[in-house]
Amino acid sequence: MDLVIRGGTVVTAGGSFQADVGIAHGEIVDLGELADDVPSIDATGRFVLPGAVDVHTHLRLPTMDAPDRLYQDTVAAAFGGTTTVLTFIEQPRGGSPLETLATWRQEAAPEAAVDYGFHVILTDVSERALAEVPQIIAAGCPTFKGFMVYEDLRIDDADLLRLFRLTAGHGGMMMVHCENRVLLEDGIARHVAAGETAPKFHALSRPPLVEAEATYRAICMARSVKAPLYVVHLSCKEALHHVREAKALGLAIFAETCPHYLTLSEDRYEAPDDEAARYVISPPLRARAQHEHLWNAIAAGQLDCVGSDHVPRTRSDERAKGLTRFVDIPNGAPGIETRVPLVYDSGVIGGELSLERFVDVVATAPATLFGLDRKGAVEVGHDADLVIWDPDRDWEIRQESLHHSADFTPYEGRRVRGAPSHVLLRGKEIVSDGRFVGQRGGGHFQERKLSVRG
Repeated sequence: MDLVIRGGTVVTAGGSFQADVGIAHGEIVDLGELADDVPSIDATGRFVLPGAVDVHTHLRLPTMDAPDRLYQDTVAAAFGGTTTVLTFIEQPRGGSPLETLATWRQEAAPEAAVDYGFHVILTDVSERALAEVPQIIAAGCPTFKGFMVYEDLRIDDADLLRLFRLTAGHGGMMMVHCENRVLLEDGIARHVAAGETAPKFHALSRPPLVEAEATYRAICMARSVKAPLYVVHLSCKEALHHVREAKALGLAIFAETCPHYLTLSEDRYEAPDDEAARYVISPPLRARAQHEHLWNAIAAGQLDCVGSDHVPRTRSDERAKGLTRFVDIPNGAPGIETRVPLVYDSGVIGGELSLERFVDVVATAPATLFGLDRKGAVEVGHDADLVIWDPDRDWEIRQESLHHSADFTPYEGRRVRGAPSHVLLRGKEIVSDGRFVGQRGGGHFQERKLSVRG
C-alpha cells in the first residue's frame, strides 16, 4: 500500500464503521485494521467520506481577462470536499455540439484541479446536431440539458420530446430546466410595464406554479417515450408533488435541489437592491416554509441529489455595467465550495438527515446516477477520492476566505459546523489543513456510461 487513512469512522450511504483505509495506485485496496508500517494520515475522531460529486455546475473556460477561473473554481470544489464535478457546456445556436465538447476537453485538461465531465446543453436541434448526439454519448458524455425558457437557450416541446426519445435510445438522459415560458414571460412583462424592476420582482415574476407546470409537462414527455429524466434545481413543494407521483409509479424520474433552496428564503429580496441582486437565481428563492418539504423529500429519497448550481458571477462587473433591473441581471450564484458544508450543517447537525443519507445525496447517488462507477463510495476497487471530515470545526462563511472565481457568496456571514481537513484525489492529497497541495491540470476527464433506463 502507498498510504493508509488511519483511525477514522468510514461513512458510506449504507452505514458507518471504524476502519483504516488502504490505498495503492490511486484506488482503495483494503478496509480494516491495517499494518502500521505504511505512510499514513491520522483521521482519529473524524469521518472518512467519499469525495463528493457535484453534477450541477456552470464552470467557464479561461479568457484573457479571467485566465484562472476554471482552475480557481475546481480548487474551490476541492476545498469544499468535492473531487468530481460535471459541468454544463453550451452548444452555440447553429453550432456543433460535438465541436463544443472537443473544445472543452482540450481547454479543461490543463486547468482542472479535480476530476471532471460534461453535460451538453442543446440549444439548436438541427438534423446535424441530432446526428451528433449518439457520438457524444459514445464519447462518454451521456447527459444533456434542455431549457424550457430563455430566448437564447430554450427549445420547444416538440424538440424536447425528440431529444427524450433520441437520448434514451442511445443510453443517454435529459436534464431539464423546468419553467413555463408563457407564464414566466407574462409575469416579467407585467412587472416591467408597471416599472417594478427591482430584484425582488424577479421572484414575484416566477411563482411556484411556473415551475410546477413545466415539471409536470417534462415528466409527461419523458413518460410518453419511456425516457429517464433528471429535473434540475427543484425549489418548491408544488413541483415536488409531480416528482413524487412519478416515482410512485416506478418511472425513471430523478430530481435534485440545491443548498440555496434549503437554507435561504425569499426574505433576502427585501434587502437593499444591491444586496438583493446577489439572489437573482432561477428558480428564485422561495418562502421559508418550503424548506421543510424539501428536507423531508431528501430524507425520504424523493429528491435524489443536492447540486450546487454554481455560477461564477461577478457582482462588481454587473455594477460597472449598470445592470440593476432584474431582467438585466445575469442569473446564478456561486456555491461549489459551500455545497457540502451547508448540507452537513443544515442537514446532519440540523437533524434533517442521517450522516449516511448526507453522504448519499452529495456523493453516492450523483455518482451512481451519472455513470461515475469508480466514484462516490469508500469501497475496495473505487478511486481513492476521500475526504477526512472534521465534524467539530466551527467556522464562518466569508467571501475573503473562499477560493472560487466569483466576488461574492450568497451565504456571507453564515456560521456552519463541519469541514474537510484533508481531501484526496485518486490517493493523492490535494487539500491538507487549509492548503491546496494538488496540481493545476491534476483532474482527469471522466468517461461515463449510464445504467439508468426509462
